[in-house]
Order: sequence, then C-alpha cells, then structure tokens
Amino acid sequence: MASVTYEHVSKRFGNVEAVNDLSIEIPDKEFLVFVGPSGCGKTTSLRLLAGLEELTEGNIYIGDRLVNDVAPKDRDIAMVFQSYALYPHMSVYDNMAFGLRLRKTPKIEIDQRVKQAAGDLGIGDLLDRKPKQLSGGQRQRVAVGRAIVRDPAVFLMDEPLSNLDAKLRVEARAMLSRLHQRLETTFIYVTHDQTEAMTMGSRISVLRDGVLQQIDTPQVLYDTPANIFVAGFIGSPSMNFFDATLVGSADEMVVQSDTFKLAVPPGRAKIYAERGYAGREVVFGIRPGDIYDPEFQALNVYAQTLTAKVDVTELMGNEIFLYLLTGEKEFKARVDPRSKARVGHELNFVFDMERMQIFDRQTEMAVR
Repeated sequence: MASVTYEHVSKRFGNVEAVNDLSIEIPDKEFLVFVGPSGCGKTTSLRLLAGLEELTEGNIYIGDRLVNDVAPKDRDIAMVFQSYALYPHMSVYDNMAFGLRLRKTPKIEIDQRVKQAAGDLGIGDLLDRKPKQLSGGQRQRVAVGRAIVRDPAVFLMDEPLSNLDAKLRVEARAMLSRLHQRLETTFIYVTHDQTEAMTMGSRISVLRDGVLQQIDTPQVLYDTPANIFVAGFIGSPSMNFFDATLVGSADEMVVQSDTFKLAVPPGRAKIYAERGYAGREVVFGIRPGDIYDPEFQALNVYAQTLTAKVDVTELMGNEIFLYLLTGEKEFKARVDPRSKARVGHELNFVFDMERMQIFDRQTEMAVR
C-alpha cells in the first residue's frame, strides 16, 4: 500500500511537451482517474510512474521512495494495458502465475494467489483455457487477475475497458470498483471516457495538452468546473455554451445575447458585479439537465424561459435528448420522457439559472 506523488513532472519528446509541470499528491488507497482527449498526456503520465518513460524534469515518489532511477520491475507496481498483453500459448492459470514465477514465489503460494484472484473475478472455471478461447470480457479479467496476484503497492490501468462492448464495459466498471474496495490499494486509471471517470474515480485529474486543468471529486468537477474545457469535457451530453453579455448591476443583472435575455439570481449578480463583469462579454454555460420542458420542471428552480425550436429528438427511455435552436445557435436539453416536444415545435424552455456558469471570454476561466 502506498501513496504516489508527482512533483513538477515534465516529459518532452523533442519539441513536444507531453506532460508539463504536473504536480499531484495521490493518497494511499485512492482511486485516481486521469482523463482527457487523445494526446493530452494521461498515458504518458502513467508510463512515467511505471518507469516505461524517462522523466525530463521533476520527481516521482511511491510512498516515501524516490523512483526516478528505479527499474520498472522494482517499483512494486502492476499494470493492466489496453491490449491485455496475454501470452497466447499459455493457459489462463499460467498467464496469471507468470510474474510470480519470475519472482521465485513458492508454488503453493502461487496456486493460492491465482485461485483466489480467479475466484474473485469469476474466472475460476477458465484456468485451463488459452486466451483465444476467451471472450473480450474474460481476457480483460485475466489481465486484471495477473496484476492482482502480484499484490502490488499501486495498480496502474491504461484504458483497460476500451476494447469491450457497451454492456461489458458497464459490468467491468462495477467489477473494478468492487475490486478497489476489497483490495484497499491505490488505483491509478487512464481513460478518455468521462463516464468511466465519473463512475469509478474517487478523484479525477483532467488533462489538456499535457497541463493539469483541474483535480477534484467527480461531483465538484461537474458542479463547479474550473474552466470551459473542464465544463465541456465532464458531463454527457456536454455543457451548452453561449456568447453573451452581463448587463446591469449588483441589484439587477441579466445574461443577454441576440436571441435571449435571462435574469441572473441576485446572489450571482452581486458576485459578478464585484468581480467587474457587469457590462462585459462572457461565455454563458448551462448543462442540458438544467433545462426543462415547462410541464415537467423541477421544484425550487430559479426559472427563466427561452423560446426555442425543436430540431432533433432522441428518446433514451428514461429521458429525451432535445436538440434545440434559438436563432442559428443549437443547444441541447435532457427532459422528462413524458415531454410532448416534437420536431418543429416551438416551446418556452425553462433554464434553472442557479445552475448556470459564467466564464471569462478571454481566459476561459470560471467566474466565481
């Protein structure tokens, strides 16, 4: 069991800055998720911790131990890759036991660890099979089992679910979460899928172009994103953004664009006025789930209405995604499945302005 610390870590490949001055403290037993689009530096950050890439600058600690110059095999970590990397000529049992045999672990202990992990993962009846005889979900469990038997201080997982279909991914997410709770070990997980990040991580680290944008719990990232990038990346469907102007004063203020004028809650108006944003151009953000069909709006919302035309509907069973138009601007709403909104209808949709976000147009940072 161990904490992990990135201390001003950077990695350059020629002129490309893959990771730029990354500093994170990951407590023992935490499930931290690195998330971001392709090329943001999340996998490189994981490989630096594993010792598969050399640092350009900074330090990495596992517990109190500086591991900059420690060989990967001596870092007391176990890694699960996207490709699973199973040996095709070996049985499931031998794949899971391979690392322990290299360490000269006694045969009785190897047998106990492999069978225990296989039982925990629901693959106890597959130990004699070869990887080619397994489904994708079963192969993924074997790869996880091979990491478990080593009993490492830190588990590293690089997009281990990306090759699974949608149903198996949901099942595998739950399996990994249960596994983390049982093992009480530090997990560091890389994904580009924000749904995986939100459902599994105790904290999420959002990266963009090698730079840490924000690190916090899933709910804090969702409710109070630090900037436009985080706001747009976390949440599905993503947050709606409108170019607008804050008009008025601390006593009375509206968010105004070419097609709407929405009153700002008094408490928010005071904050924006104090920050010097009255009269300034901003980016107004609101999540699709905070926009309602007026027939089914939530209670206790600071309701403001905006007239919009329904362009596309997507029935999801428990909700409907609406693609709406106000002027030439398209935005999305997640509404009650009983909504009678249909393509071509023009309705007054309700915005919960207590849930809105305002971002500086130039810096793209949230205004609070």
